[in-house]
Amino acid sequence: MDSPEIFDRAARRLRRDRAAPSYAEHDFLRAAMLDGIAERLDSVNRRFERVLEVGCFDGAFVPPPGSALTRIDAGCLFAEQAGGIQADEDGLPVAPESFDLVVSAGVLDSVNDVPGALAQMRRALVPDGLFLAAFVGGTSLPTLRASFLQAEAERPAARFHPMIDVRSAGDLLVRAGFALPVADGETLSVRYPDLFRLIGDLRGMAATNVLKGRVPLDRRTLGAAATAFAERADPDGRTAERFDLIFLTGWAPSPDQPKPARRGSATTSLAATLGRKD
Repeated sequence: MDSPEIFDRAARRLRRDRAAPSYAEHDFLRAAMLDGIAERLDSVNRRFERVLEVGCFDGAFVPPPGSALTRIDAGCLFAEQAGGIQADEDGLPVAPESFDLVVSAGVLDSVNDVPGALAQMRRALVPDGLFLAAFVGGTSLPTLRASFLQAEAERPAARFHPMIDVRSAGDLLVRAGFALPVADGETLSVRYPDLFRLIGDLRGMAATNVLKGRVPLDRRTLGAAATAFAERADPDGRTAERFDLIFLTGWAPSPDQPKPARRGSATTSLAATLGRKD
């Protein structure tokens, strides 16, 4: 039985189309993700010839030299502008074992079927192909969440997406069938003059609420949240907000990969290695 979807696919596509024309003015989170992915890619001594980018946005990702790049995005305008294909991340129109590198930055936090999307990306890789991804997760936006909780104390509405933390991200890699899975995180702090500048960034990066059954935001609630946000400001009048970036690394299984030692197979005890005397 399929799990119920929590995100409105049509609304998500529309938000991405709305953000496309001016996305470069609000791309700082994805830029940080791409920097992290580039650092991880630089540490791999491998030539990649066929690369798939899932969630291409404005096409800022630079593939390895000499590689052929296929871009996919859920938004029609992003896909069109980047010369890519329009498709949802959990419905990839690619053949199995078609790529030796799959990259995804900034989209997995709002995908309905994250395990399915990861499994499809793993199947798209050739044996020993590399998967690198990043998305917003953890306990991101604590100040914004607290401000709206204060503004709607009597009847809180579902305005924020559920977040995936580092531990759960690692479990999802294992569940999707990746070998040598690694999940780690970085934190960015951004200081805003007011709530509206933060909301402007979220809209500009297509990161506003697309939950199914979401409640419209009225002026009274917005005003109360803005006041609560301002109350949390530093002495200079700016309020800090935190974004947790989750990075994923995994490999498509291959017989040539190193395997963890079988439990109990060690021939030397830890005590002997450390030189401990009983």
